[in-house]
Amino acid sequence: MDGGETIEIEVLTSLDEISAEDWDRCADPAPEAAGGPRRAVNPFITHRFLKALEDSRSVGPGSGWAPRHLVARLGERIAGVMPLYAKGHSQGEYVFDHSWAHAFERAGGEYYPKLQGAVPFTPASGPRFLIDPAMPRAAIMGALVQGAIQFATQNQVSSVHWTFCEDDEWAAGGEMGLLQRSGQQFHWVNDGYQDFEAFLSSLSSRKRKNVRKERAQAKARVDIKALTGEEIEPWHWDHFWRFYQDTGARKWGSPYLTRDFFNRLQEGFRDDALLVLAFRDGRPVAGALNFIGASALYGRYWGCAEHHPCLHFELCYYQAIDFAIREGLGRVEAGAQGEHKLARGYLPVETRSLHWIADPGFRNAVKDFVETERRMVRDENAWLCSASPFKKSDLTAEIEEHD
Repeated sequence: MDGGETIEIEVLTSLDEISAEDWDRCADPAPEAAGGPRRAVNPFITHRFLKALEDSRSVGPGSGWAPRHLVARLGERIAGVMPLYAKGHSQGEYVFDHSWAHAFERAGGEYYPKLQGAVPFTPASGPRFLIDPAMPRAAIMGALVQGAIQFATQNQVSSVHWTFCEDDEWAAGGEMGLLQRSGQQFHWVNDGYQDFEAFLSSLSSRKRKNVRKERAQAKARVDIKALTGEEIEPWHWDHFWRFYQDTGARKWGSPYLTRDFFNRLQEGFRDDALLVLAFRDGRPVAGALNFIGASALYGRYWGCAEHHPCLHFELCYYQAIDFAIREGLGRVEAGAQGEHKLARGYLPVETRSLHWIADPGFRNAVKDFVETERRMVRDENAWLCSASPFKKSDLTAEIEEHD
């Protein structure tokens, strides 16, 4: 670095301590859109999204997510930032380490608190080391990693975890000695389809018929509307909050997000949201919430007040594909887990996470675990891809015909 400048690390306990301009220069440096609303490359790491979580008290006191964001300064300039939280539990992460916690505590250790480099309640991959493009990327990432480890050591924290990071971060973190873990999700990829029928034509005959059947069943008793921007009105969130509460109560015991968070989406995130609602007799009975990035659609929450056959598939998967094709988005990330997505055109991909563990003995045990787990994930993904719903090549079809 020119002039022998050192990189200084600062810890923030609130995003109020940094301007949106400084944060987003690192988190979202995409150019302005030529027309229409400007889409963040990844909406979840923007200042306004993370601040909405804090201001709505979805994170902060009483939530088990205490902001401890890192800022890297090079001279007078903010060169990089990192969303980071001190955690007293492992809820809302979607990269499960409960077994690690139990094992460490049975051995007499204290796993909590830990540090989590993540977007709360959001299993969507994206950058975790947010670096100004004009700054030396490798040096700033290294400083952020060392800053997190030093902060953990000074505060006697057991571990640091960066979940759903990007492939290049994962590779660089591995070279720094961090433990590398793999997981699995199912994403739909836009192969230049002109419309939904073009996508269907890429599926095998049996899968194509099944998708058409599911869409017909889902639409038999409800009207479906895909809303974004000014089409979304405050009363829509009243209904969606009811759906979200029902799903949250069944999955997690209580919802992670507060009602005020959805008010803040209405105020500042309507252009980045796709809210798909099913209406029966003019009243919403189910809904799915997606967030729109520059090149991807991210499915996040679903809920319903009434059960209708195949409605979950329609609202969460098929409507998302429809929207992605219309908007020219490259992929749909439909959230955590779910092999049932495979039959609907969503293929398995590896997700990435990085981990630092203070205790040497425990670190070695986890290292063995994640290495074995990585091989299992890759083997399973390869097997699932062999069961893809897409048409096989003519050669493969001919071989199978003669078997």
